[in-house]
Amino acid sequence: MLVQFPPMGVYETLFKFADATNKYMGDGKTHPWAQGYPITSQLPNGPALPDSISLNTISDLKYPKATGEIELRTAISDYYNEHYNAGITPDNVGVFAGGRPGLMACMSFLEKDICVALEETEYTPYWDMFRLLDRKVHFIPSNADNNFRPSDQDYDIQPVEGTSRVFLLKSNPCNPTGVALEPERLKKIVKHYSQDGRGALFDEAYEFYNDPEPMSAIQYVDNIDDTDIFIAGAATKGLQVPGMRVGWMIAAKKHIELFRNYSSIGMGGVSRASQLYVTQLLEKDRVAHARQAVCDFFKSQRERYEKGLSDLGFELYTGCGGFYHWGKLPNGLSADEFNEKLFKHDAGILPGYLCDMTRDGESSSPLDNFIRFSFGPLDAGSYEGDMEILSKCV
Repeated sequence: MLVQFPPMGVYETLFKFADATNKYMGDGKTHPWAQGYPITSQLPNGPALPDSISLNTISDLKYPKATGEIELRTAISDYYNEHYNAGITPDNVGVFAGGRPGLMACMSFLEKDICVALEETEYTPYWDMFRLLDRKVHFIPSNADNNFRPSDQDYDIQPVEGTSRVFLLKSNPCNPTGVALEPERLKKIVKHYSQDGRGALFDEAYEFYNDPEPMSAIQYVDNIDDTDIFIAGAATKGLQVPGMRVGWMIAAKKHIELFRNYSSIGMGGVSRASQLYVTQLLEKDRVAHARQAVCDFFKSQRERYEKGLSDLGFELYTGCGGFYHWGKLPNGLSADEFNEKLFKHDAGILPGYLCDMTRDGESSSPLDNFIRFSFGPLDAGSYEGDMEILSKCV
């Protein structure tokens, strides 16, 4: 009765880990190098995370509003206006139950004559989305030959056969590579995809993790109501609360109205308690403090693990963003072989082929020997133990 499909790439790895170890990666003394979540405790020199919220049992237990509560939408628009001079209002903000539902909604509602432009190496659920939605795709070269860094010309895309418009879907900084567009290149791409017949979704889950400072495509949008530009953000990464399941989309008011209508049908709004909690995290002084603390701590972790992995023979292609290292395994190991060894130490990584947007499931991927190593959940004290396990398994 139902069409079958596999779990998203990260979960595919988690389920394999659970089958092999009878444990859930991230619990207890496991080593969650495959998972995309950050430390959920206070960072060095960072702001404290609230330990409570106040609920009014009469008003706060009612259904949440379909587009998101006004307190949170105001806090989000204020944040983008303060840091990026975005010129938006709460009416340009739609709230979702995490980042992925917003991405899925946007992709679902694209009109049929639109092709999706997508880098060859990208965030694992993108592959599931365009396959499930049967989208026509133009693949942008992103591989070892160009160091996973497409050129300006690679982003200048014409519609594929059977389509007349182009929509760019891009994580920036990129998950899994950590490669981020330099400001001038980002500005150029935003302008290009703000033209008639073009649109773009910039997935900015790792906005805070960019070195030397956070960035957003919205700072290069003149008037978002005149474009088909979408900015996806979430409390998951920068605000360190993946369990709150709060994400948002910034877009033209007409698109936010559509997302509201979708929420009324398919989502029913987002937990008001979660929205109230995230509103606290976006308080003006606190979020400015968090931006700096996240950038500083994860830069130090990125540099530390870069040296350790390089010393073990990993060929790294990592950029300056995110909390992953992206690289090729030494000694001809495949990612699956590496995980078989790591599982014995209650550890695991994300195999690179799960980030291969061109894979068809029937042949080997050029990314079979690549891995995404996550240092997001790791505290500074885990480094020596991590290196000891990795050295045993390479």
